[in-house]
Amino acid sequence: MASWLFFGFVVLLLGWSTAKCSSVPDGVVHMECHDRYFVIAVDSSFTGGEPHFDAVDETGIYPITPRYAAKCGYTMVPLSDHVELRASYFSCHTDNQDDTLFTFNFNMIVTHEEKEVAYELNSTCSPSLSWSPREVTCELNYMEVSVRSEVSCPSGTMKDDWNALKTAYSSTTSDWQVMFHRAEEQLQPMSLSEARKQDYVFEVTGGRLVFRTPYGQRNSVLTEVNDVPVEMVHATLFSRQSWVVLMVDMVAACSKFNGSSDDAGHVVWKTPEALYASLDTTQLNIGLGGERVSQPVATERGYVLEMHNGIIQISIPTSSEGGRRKSFVRDNLYEFYTFDFYLEQILEDEDRVETRLWSHRMLTTPLLPLPLPVVAENQTDPEKRAFSVYLGDLPEDVELMAVQINGHELTMPTSNTSTYTITRVVHPNSTHGYSLKVPFNDPVVIYEFSKEDAVYRCELGLNFTLIVLPEKKSFYHFETIVTFLTDISPPVFDAFCSDSGISFKLDHQPLDYLWEISVGSDPLTSDLAARHGYVMSNDSQSLQLHAPLFTPGYRYKNITLKGFLGTFEILVQNRITSELQSSTVKTCSFNTTGELIVCSTDGRMVVVANLSQAVPSGGIPARTSLRNRNCGPKDADDTMALFSFPLNVCGSSIKIGKGNVTYQNEISYNKKYVDNNDSVVAEAPQRVIVQCTYHLAGLHRLFSAFRFESDTAGAGAIVRTARTDADVQSSTTTTAAVQTTPAAYGPRIPRMLLRAFPPRQNLGHSRVQLNMI
Repeated sequence: MASWLFFGFVVLLLGWSTAKCSSVPDGVVHMECHDRYFVIAVDSSFTGGEPHFDAVDETGIYPITPRYAAKCGYTMVPLSDHVELRASYFSCHTDNQDDTLFTFNFNMIVTHEEKEVAYELNSTCSPSLSWSPREVTCELNYMEVSVRSEVSCPSGTMKDDWNALKTAYSSTTSDWQVMFHRAEEQLQPMSLSEARKQDYVFEVTGGRLVFRTPYGQRNSVLTEVNDVPVEMVHATLFSRQSWVVLMVDMVAACSKFNGSSDDAGHVVWKTPEALYASLDTTQLNIGLGGERVSQPVATERGYVLEMHNGIIQISIPTSSEGGRRKSFVRDNLYEFYTFDFYLEQILEDEDRVETRLWSHRMLTTPLLPLPLPVVAENQTDPEKRAFSVYLGDLPEDVELMAVQINGHELTMPTSNTSTYTITRVVHPNSTHGYSLKVPFNDPVVIYEFSKEDAVYRCELGLNFTLIVLPEKKSFYHFETIVTFLTDISPPVFDAFCSDSGISFKLDHQPLDYLWEISVGSDPLTSDLAARHGYVMSNDSQSLQLHAPLFTPGYRYKNITLKGFLGTFEILVQNRITSELQSSTVKTCSFNTTGELIVCSTDGRMVVVANLSQAVPSGGIPARTSLRNRNCGPKDADDTMALFSFPLNVCGSSIKIGKGNVTYQNEISYNKKYVDNNDSVVAEAPQRVIVQCTYHLAGLHRLFSAFRFESDTAGAGAIVRTARTDADVQSSTTTTAAVQTTPAAYGPRIPRMLLRAFPPRQNLGHSRVQLNMI
């Protein structure tokens, strides 16, 4: 046949990108040559989004927009983990040498740190598969047909061909024109320049004529073949040279079936068996992800190929190699599968002219429930004293971002200071999970105590925040994890006596955090120990407490001039119910080595005082008394005297202060032992005041009953006042005394409620003096 005229077209030269070209990092871009196209695959983690491509040739740089891609033979395929650019060997800006060597040049533009960076990509391909007389490509966004320049004349001419010949012969111009056919309608011819404006491309290579059109053009025909949608475009190129007409008939037909799925877990695609005339059974080759295999191999891999009613149906298991799984969030987490599928059909017409049809499709299944739903499994072993929760099994494209534990936010990755640990667990089946561990003694754990069952109910309310990559779409999984702790006994202290006080030691047990340790009504803390003068150390092994003698918390009895008993008690309470569970009480014998004063909770003052300066020269402590001269010492020696008496007798006075009450008495030499005939001096050099102070907030029945009750012991003091000739106080000195830090101050007592205690016993004319401060 006559040689073909080169069909060129004018391209717009666009400006060079301002971004500087850089070298592509290793491993992020993969380029491959296939039978009929060249592909660039770019890792999505490198691009941070969808990159942009420019086609480059000696005439300039051409941005590949969606419209330009469909016109010029490029296809952009965004996948879950990478982006593909496919380029036909006959694409617009490819350097074609005799249809055997194809050179591609592209710029890839990505955005890094808000700046566009361009990378040069180029490659050369030489197809190993020879070209058939007619090749048809049904891509995702365009149809392309190419025919060999020299073919034998057909044995017959169809009616439509004669009509086209008639139109071509009647043409008055020798320029090449194109005429489209649509059903029974024959459209008017148009020039190639007009066709180019409508995004039709005609091109002549070294040995082939190429025609390409996007889908959905107005000259395309949509029809159905046995319920399978088909799009077809029929174009005739012609040129009249004197009495000779040159004419080429080009037809592109593609199945537009989008794919479906069946109940067996297959994705299904259909196409008519004979989109082009064929004498023999169609030869089929199937490809997934760029790998083409023959029909027998496809059958071995589980593909199901069926032909009936002139339709080829191919069913592919969703688990097939080459498919891509993707997670999707709607109201819950689902999955779907995408297959980069192509089918090669080889047909021969009655003239033994071969047609090779390549159909590319992205087949996608509907949203499917996960085979194994996301669950949080309670793997807690109470003996290990920590919650252990496994979240899984998660697909590869799902990541854990954060966990709320009973409202406490924990983000990934966890810090080194966190008491929680989250470990990623990877499985061979391309799934993974997370193991969360929370110690039982962490404050975030919620406890409930059942008195009936004597067990602790421990609860974790978990809200997992998960995201689907790469779009970072989030969803949430809620779970409540409960475990029960049984056979729980309160901790037991060891107690020891020493000369300076009483010591306690507790070896820590795993469940010690379930209990609250207190001294009296106050929880035992480092702050309390500092305020009360205790010596405390608490580490991971043990708790040790030393309560020095005369610090708050002691109870005293059997006090004599020689010694006394001191008792200290540590209480163990249920942390949730505050109920007393156990106590450790230790009583030790101590020597009376100096003065002391005890203000008991039941309203009794016990005093051991040095009276060497409080008796006249020649006097003895045994002859001293309180204000009521009938209240003498219980015991005495040469310098010391022991007094023990109720607060409301023996002439005690009461002073009401702001939030406290003070009971006061005085030890003095009893004047009944002094007369003019004795050599004893009437007055001693010192007055000795003894007093007990209680906080009003801790007192009960202070003025309304005979009985005295206090939550805590009072703070006692022995006050010495030097005498002068005028018997006027000149200085005050406080000696060592037993003191208990009073509780917080209570409200001031109204005057109308104040009245003195009636005396418990007849001690002469003793009275209670009431003073308001």
